[in-house]
Amino acid sequence: MKKLAIMICALCVVSTAAQAATEKLGTAETKAPESTSIKQEQPANNEGIKNPPSKEEMIKKRKAREAAFEQKLGLTEAQKAQVKELRIQGHKKMKPVMEQIKLKKQEARVVKLSRISVEMQEEKLAAIDKDLAKLEKQANEIRKQNMKDFEAILTKDQKKILKQMKKEGRENFKKGQHHCPPPCPPQEAEQKIKTEDAK
Repeated sequence: MKKLAIMICALCVVSTAAQAATEKLGTAETKAPESTSIKQEQPANNEGIKNPPSKEEMIKKRKAREAAFEQKLGLTEAQKAQVKELRIQGHKKMKPVMEQIKLKKQEARVVKLSRISVEMQEEKLAAIDKDLAKLEKQANEIRKQNMKDFEAILTKDQKKILKQMKKEGRENFKKGQHHCPPPCPPQEAEQKIKTEDAK
């Protein structure tokens, strides 16, 4: 009988909360059919946020980077064909390793969400981390071998250009000139939060 009373009380609390939420939303139910389109314009307060690029845009950008890379190195048509074959072979070698890494990461998420004891979680996660470290090492070895294979088809001048390109890339990365915008310094972040709160 106590269980029934507790369940009824819980249902009352949930229904009261749901009723309060619908009252706060007001006419949200009547507006729902209008917002069925997938792509919507960003609200005014998210003006600086960009939508992620589509798959086609990403492919187009990657091909443009590849073409610029090949042009800067001055690859011949024969070298371009060899590079394409090396990419295909490298992808074939890397794909199973990356799939295993993906599975291990999913396994770790499942363990973290499981209801097993903390000690058991830590043990399982430690084993998964060891496996991930081995797989990451294997992936890095494949990358190194792919780079060696690539450098083997280059001339001495092209190798010098590649070395310079790598150096510039590392310097740009250190300067923060890579794909991710640099984080705000703490003072600027606090100022942004204060100005947003004032609005």
